Amino acid sequence: MGERGQGPGPGHGAACVQRGRVLVVDDEPHVRSTIQRLLGREHDVAVAADGREALGMLDAGERYHVILCDLVMPHVSGVQLYAALRQRGQPCADRIVFMTGGAFTDEARRFLAEVACPRIEKPFDIHALRALVRELVDRAAAGP
Repeated sequence: MGERGQGPGPGHGAACVQRGRVLVVDDEPHVRSTIQRLLGREHDVAVAADGREALGMLDAGERYHVILCDLVMPHVSGVQLYAALRQRGQPCADRIVFMTGGAFTDEARRFLAEVACPRIEKPFDIHALRALVRELVDRAAAGP
């Protein structure tokens, strides 16, 4: 019956959740739509099919508290998106959560070892994902 704010009742537990803007960047349509559906009750969730599309959205002035980004994608990968955001001085580069499927190139392994961004493994635990997004939204909303 809705313990710990997880119940289906409208508004149950919603008062303690800061609504944030989340961008999901993944080349798999099913992953994008699933995350959008799962997080959409608590946050405004936008999606992009790859890093190129995400950069276009950010260059157009869109701002997000959290970016959930697949590490390996065609065109512009998560590694390349991160590098482009850092080069442009975008503060959202520090709010990227990399989603990984476990298949890494040597470049991806080195990258993940060097960056301080959180990482979540696919398939991910939805409760852990929600908790991580809540934490990052709260941090971004309170930050400078």
